[in-house]
Amino acid sequence: MGDSAVKKVLDIVPELLEMPYTRIWTDYDKEADVLYINFKKPSHADDSEIMDDDVIIRYEKGNIIGITITNASKRGVS
Repeated sequence: MGDSAVKKVLDIVPELLEMPYTRIWTDYDKEADVLYINFKKPSHADDSEIMDDDVIIRYEKGNIIGITITNASKRGVS
């Protein structure tokens, strides 16, 4: 990991500290361009909600346990 990668991680620290979750796992499928964010391991969703912006919120017993973001690499690109 180079200096620029470390800087990118350090830049998001304030946002991470404001998250309501103390543990966060991520996995990016580059071929499918899908970012998986999990707040619980193991996570076994029993419900999900598809948002208008290609985001899927995953629930277990009514609690958010993860977010799936499709077309992840295109986010924030104008």
